Amino acid sequence: MPEASLEQHNVEIHENYEHWKRKPLLRRVYSQFYQDIASRIIPNQGGLTVELGSGIGNIKKHIPDCIATDVFANPWVDRVENAYTLTFGDKTIGNLILFDVWHHLQYPGEALREFSRVLVPGGRIVIFEPAMGLLGRLVFGRFHHEPLGLEQNIEWNAGDGFHPETPGYYAAQGNASRIFSGDRFRAQLQEWRVTEVKYYSALAYLASGGFRGPQLYPDKCWPFLNGVDAFLSKFPALASRMLVVLDKK
Repeated sequence: MPEASLEQHNVEIHENYEHWKRKPLLRRVYSQFYQDIASRIIPNQGGLTVELGSGIGNIKKHIPDCIATDVFANPWVDRVENAYTLTFGDKTIGNLILFDVWHHLQYPGEALREFSRVLVPGGRIVIFEPAMGLLGRLVFGRFHHEPLGLEQNIEWNAGDGFHPETPGYYAAQGNASRIFSGDRFRAQLQEWRVTEVKYYSALAYLASGGFRGPQLYPDKCWPFLNGVDAFLSKFPALASRMLVVLDKK
């Protein structure tokens, strides 16, 4: 997509920051997601903990020593990074976090090669993404501006003419479900151990309206919705969110 789309994404990041400040329920819901991510970080890994595509930098409240990065220079970002051409040295990162970033990687194979370069032996990637269960397809498919991309081919590797330093804007929210649910991409992931795939109904998140939509329940009902989530999340076919843990072999 054109460069204008990338700039629009940065505009959305700043808009999200304003919504974040105004919606305590959203902060509460996201806090649980971040806690789940933080619990999967391998301590004393011998490398840095880095988040790619940090957006408004919320991860630091739960992982204070995490280095927040994005393709845009913003006050809450520690350094500017591009997933395809990271400036980190070989084997310097122990844990790599991607929150709503995987579906922006048009060429996941190219990104994984770069991730493998910077990760220490046994290093970990924690991915948090939309899931294409019933709730995910319904809500993200109808009410989110980014496409699901379920009918598009996933281009694992880039062809000739790819410029990793200027990859452009890309989004396909269904890519994590397509790649990590089932065995279709097992051969492409042979350098990685898919240690965990966890699904969430995330009903409390969906009904919060996210950053841009209307909040559909009062704050005081969050514990009840959270309890419903705990039950519904036992059924991946309903999921709207997923967490994936990849360990470098």
